[in-house]
Amino acid sequence: MTEHQVAREFDASGLRCPMPILKTKKEIQEINIGEILKVIATDVGTKKDFPAWSSRTGNEILELVEEGDRLVWYIKRVK
Repeated sequence: MTEHQVAREFDASGLRCPMPILKTKKEIQEINIGEILKVIATDVGTKKDFPAWSSRTGNEILELVEEGDRLVWYIKRVK
């Protein structure tokens, strides 16, 4: 795991599709371009959804860390 300087953290634990993506879209607007959003999710669907969303929006997934049933995403705001 890489050490990331996180500007904002969002806990989407317990949320089911499509809520993690919808709320992440809102949360990433709260940080500046170039900053990193940390998202904690428990929905395994985010493994497909986040990369698809990232390619559509241009935001960059820096890392996915799996910690038991938690998926920890580090996403850099690009746009």
